[in-house]
Amino acid sequence: MADASDYHADVKAYAGTCDEAAVAGLFKTYRLVLSKPDTRLVSASDPAELDRVRTNFLKKKLGLSDPDTVLDAAIAEVMATMKGDRTKNRLTVYYMLAERFGKLDLFKG
Repeated sequence: MADASDYHADVKAYAGTCDEAAVAGLFKTYRLVLSKPDTRLVSASDPAELDRVRTNFLKKKLGLSDPDTVLDAAIAEVMATMKGDRTKNRLTVYYMLAERFGKLDLFKG
């Protein structure tokens, strides 16, 4: 079974930095989701999947109330950053979105 350290290199490759405490917190929060092959990755080409990321992660988990256009633009930006990788790890996507909105502290401690 994977652990949080398995995601450090992927996060660092795309985010440029890696807050290990935030990665550990994200891993702990999403351990069940990350353990399943069909939910471990984010499908950038599936509009329903991107809607779930916006609604369940950005709005519900991070508590953001920005207009959908702003949230969708942030998701698109992350997907563009990761475009060279067919396997977009959910934890990395969530890390980059939380970092973009200054919410990494939610997953620390």
